[in-house]
Amino acid sequence: MTQKLLVSVTDITKNYRNKQIETKALKGVSLSIYEGEFVAITGPSGCGKSTLLSIMGLMDTASSGQYTISDIDTSHLKIDQRTMIRNKHIGFVFQSFNLIDDMSVFDNVALILEHRKTPKAEIKERVEHVLTQVDMLARQHYQPNQLSGGQQQRIAIARALVGNPDLILVDEPTGNLDTVNGDKVMALLEKLNHDGATIVMVTHDSRYVRCANRQIQLLDGEIITEKQLEVVA
Repeated sequence: MTQKLLVSVTDITKNYRNKQIETKALKGVSLSIYEGEFVAITGPSGCGKSTLLSIMGLMDTASSGQYTISDIDTSHLKIDQRTMIRNKHIGFVFQSFNLIDDMSVFDNVALILEHRKTPKAEIKERVEHVLTQVDMLARQHYQPNQLSGGQQQRIAIARALVGNPDLILVDEPTGNLDTVNGDKVMALLEKLNHDGATIVMVTHDSRYVRCANRQIQLLDGEIITEKQLEVVA
């Protein structure tokens, strides 16, 4: 069965200008992501990995080129339209967790559904479901500062899942974790992918590239290699 095309990035460039200096972060990047894939984007610091992920997450705009997700061309959308599409189609997991300290675990995860004006009974059901998926239901009334780094990252993953996004973008998910917690988070991402989630992950850690089924390597804002990876049982 042919996989459905979910994401199309065509000739994307991104330039940053600082006074008289212009930096070219991305130089004509093109790639496709299909439903059910787990793609690792790798490369040295400053190669454009996070910039590319921010554009795919509609948190930044390209200087030129076309970005399509779920058959929606995002190239000329207004800010509120981009926010609406991001809310509906994209889940984002950050290296620094980005949880709200004065809100409970439950409320952190529920926030995106409240913005959609989802009925309270449905919010409760969906939040409890994703917290169960990440094995954190027992911590739903805790504050983020009462949790370990690994637990906070699990909550961040639950928050990304709760809106049933088409695409989950993961930016250095183990960067602030020790090896044990990093391994646990990566095992969770692998399980979610096996259950059908489409994941694009930026990582500098070569140990975790094996969790993906495709690797895209960037250097100086360009794709230099792209290869299928053997799935490790």
